[in-house]
This record gives sequence, C-alpha cells and structure tokens, in this order.
Amino acid sequence: MAEVIVLDTPDDAGRFVAAHIAREVRANPEFTLGVATGSTPLPVYQALHAESEAGTDFTRLTAFALDEYVGLPVEHPESYRSVVDREVTVPLGLDPARVHVPDGSVEGIQTAGARYEAALEANGGVDLQLLGIGRTGHLGFNEPGSSFGSLTRVKTLTERTRIDNARFFDSLDQVPIHCVTQGLGTILRARHLVLLAFGEGKAEALAAAVEGPVSASMPGSAIQLHARVTVVVDRAAASELKFRDYYQWAQDHKPDWQGI
Repeated sequence: MAEVIVLDTPDDAGRFVAAHIAREVRANPEFTLGVATGSTPLPVYQALHAESEAGTDFTRLTAFALDEYVGLPVEHPESYRSVVDREVTVPLGLDPARVHVPDGSVEGIQTAGARYEAALEANGGVDLQLLGIGRTGHLGFNEPGSSFGSLTRVKTLTERTRIDNARFFDSLDQVPIHCVTQGLGTILRARHLVLLAFGEGKAEALAAAVEGPVSASMPGSAIQLHARVTVVVDRAAASELKFRDYYQWAQDHKPDWQGI
C-alpha cells in the first residue's frame, strides 16, 4: 500500500514535498528529479524556489521531464520544454544542459523514445519522480490501455485529456493530438514516486489508482507495483478514499526518522 499524506491545501503539500526534495539535494547535490508539468506540481516548484532562496543549492541537480507534445515548437509557451524552463530551470538556477525533455520535433520523432531511454540510462535513472494524475487516470501521457511495461514512446491523447489541457491554449484546436511520454515501465524504474493530486475533480481517479484493482484501464494503478510510493493530496482529492481514516492515523503516528 502506498503511503498517503493528506494535507489541508495544495500549498501545504507543495512545501511538504519541496522540503523533502531539498533535504535529499543537500545530502546528494547531484540528485536527479523527475519533473511533471500541468498545474498540479506548481506548488512544489514554488516551494522549491523558496528553498533555493533560503540557501539550498540546486545547481548540480539533474532533471528529466515526463513528456512533451509532438509538433509544438520548443519556443511555444506551452511546450513542455518552455514550461520546465519557466517553472523549474530558471527559478532554481539549474544548468540547462542538465535538464532533459523528450524531443517532440516531427523530424526526430521516430527515434525520440529510444534516445530518451538512452539518456535516462546513461544518467543512472531518476531518484524521485513527481507525478500528477489525469481524470482518465493517466500518468504522464499514458492513457488507459497503456502497458505497465511500456517505455518512452509516442502516444495519442484522448479527447478528454485534450479538453482538460485546452485551458493552457487559446482553443482546443491548438492542443496537439500526439505526445512523447515516458512509459509506465520507465516511470516505475524511478527509485521513489511522489504522486500529487488536488481538488474534487481528481478524487475518483485517485481512489481508483490507490485503492482499486491494478489494471491497464487505470494507468495510475501502476503505482501499486512500486516499492516506494508517497501520495500527497489535499482533503478534496482524498474525499473518495475508503481508507482515509487509516491514512490519517498512520500520518499522525509516523516516526520522525521514517521520512517519506
């Protein structure tokens, strides 16, 4: 069973996770962080910026993004290269050469997945992977039906995901149909998974991922196969968890030495 931490607000969750990452980076300056995009991880990035301003040196950290749109120019403000640079690279003072995002260019698309897998392997993998969960249950852009053994590859986005992401664009027509995403098998190789979920809109998918059957129809349930998973949510996202009283009991009696 994953460890589930229920906090009052997304900002509380962001500070909680960022404090853990900052401790890990102080212990190992060459820590590798898997970064997610979208609105969910923003409280973590904002809190990491505060940790940086308070003295934690992130400049030797390496980052790997989960995914990228296919065919969206890297300079587009909603390309994930732009988002990661804006929310992570620049605020934390990272070396851009140590920040990796899949190649979504049409010209390189046939080898994009294999090249990204090679880069991850050469780096020695990811120490902590931040994850959000979509309303379809997707992790990264692994939509329902994705293999638990899948590696980085091109995927077709569901219309539900495109509609959800349209808020970042001027219209739905501008949202790409394809992406390059780390596979579920790739994600499961990270040494620690931290899944974030906020708001009632994520409650159903979260409950299915954490407590439901392990099924390719619910990609988020892949986290149940990992040895070290921390789920950090607000009370709204936790509203459909059957065992939330137990999670709160465990949280209230957590040994100080245990960490997350």
